[in-house]
Amino acid sequence: MYKERGFTSHDVVAKLRGILHMKKIGHTGTLDPDATGVLPVCLGKATKVCGLLTDKDKTYRAVVKLGVMTNTEDMTGEILAKHPVLVTKEQIERAVSKFVGEIEQVPPMYSALKVNGKKLCDLARAGVTVERQARPVQIYSIEIIKMELPRVCMRVRCSKGTYIRTLCQDIGEKLSCGACMESLLRTKVSEFCVQDAL
Repeated sequence: MYKERGFTSHDVVAKLRGILHMKKIGHTGTLDPDATGVLPVCLGKATKVCGLLTDKDKTYRAVVKLGVMTNTEDMTGEILAKHPVLVTKEQIERAVSKFVGEIEQVPPMYSALKVNGKKLCDLARAGVTVERQARPVQIYSIEIIKMELPRVCMRVRCSKGTYIRTLCQDIGEKLSCGACMESLLRTKVSEFCVQDAL
């Protein structure tokens, strides 16, 4: 499926249940409500392979906004700080290249990840912050498509479990100006491409 902005991944499944009159439907990996793009969905007996599809590589097109830090690591959140963006394109290219390979990421508080049976985003909305362990993820490639500062548009190919919002924030930290994710489009999950999505 092509998930539109404003829908949760669960909303897509609920809509499909109504359209197809099927109970057994599952998606293969959460996309943030504000993100758009490919969401592979399994129907009926195919729900047994959902787990196999979540392990696949993913490709995203993300826009990083430098100089702005928020509590959600994207533009939907509350702005925590603003900084002037006094970096060169060469410095950005250098900083971005440092994130290719195996890196450690601390999952964001505003995520669907569960700690002791509770979603982090529900805890965050209740004003509770819990300690999260850094987890290894693999960034196979980052290609800068366009730079119109303070915005940087990039294509990222990565392993499952990678938070692109966190990657954007970490790039901003590396550049000492802060950053958050302005928009996100998932263009590919394994062999499923955005141009083939319904």
